[in-house]
Amino acid sequence: MHMTDTMADNMLHTAITAVRQGDEGFHQVLDSFPAAIYVTNPEGVITYYNSACIAFAGRTPLIGQDSWCVTWKLYTEDGRFLPHDQCPMAIAIRERRAVRGAEAVAERPDGSRRNFMPYPTPLLDGDGNLVGAVNMLIDVTGRKQARALRAQAVKCRRLTTAISDQRTMNILNSMAAEYEEQALKLERAN
Repeated sequence: MHMTDTMADNMLHTAITAVRQGDEGFHQVLDSFPAAIYVTNPEGVITYYNSACIAFAGRTPLIGQDSWCVTWKLYTEDGRFLPHDQCPMAIAIRERRAVRGAEAVAERPDGSRRNFMPYPTPLLDGDGNLVGAVNMLIDVTGRKQARALRAQAVKCRRLTTAISDQRTMNILNSMAAEYEEQALKLERAN
């Protein structure tokens, strides 16, 4: 299922409301979400995570020990290593503001990677004091892969206009159709 911005916003709003209420019932609310959601204290130390975090990160976060993020390693969209203390959640807590529009890459202990969009949101009390933060991680790996496949299909189709050999044109058109089919499958799955 492809998660729209509205769906993500609604899920995040529900999570924040549940955490702010502070009763044990917020665990049930967060555990019901398909997206990875975790909570930190004001210093950025993880105090709670839902089961989707384990599936997303490929590891079990350590409550009271892990800081800023549930992932093993982080990278920027362009592949540069991103220390956890510089991740969007750390920025949100330090600057006491929600961070939106960022993308990052999580590396799992097995070496596999997931592209994601974080939604770190600081939690302030009635007096404006930071009491913690909530972050939701939306996996966009399938979307990224689909875009890359569609770009490959466009390249193949563009090449067919520059080639006069019918056999090569047929091969390129076949490759383009395969890329498009794979992209469509990924888009439907996400």
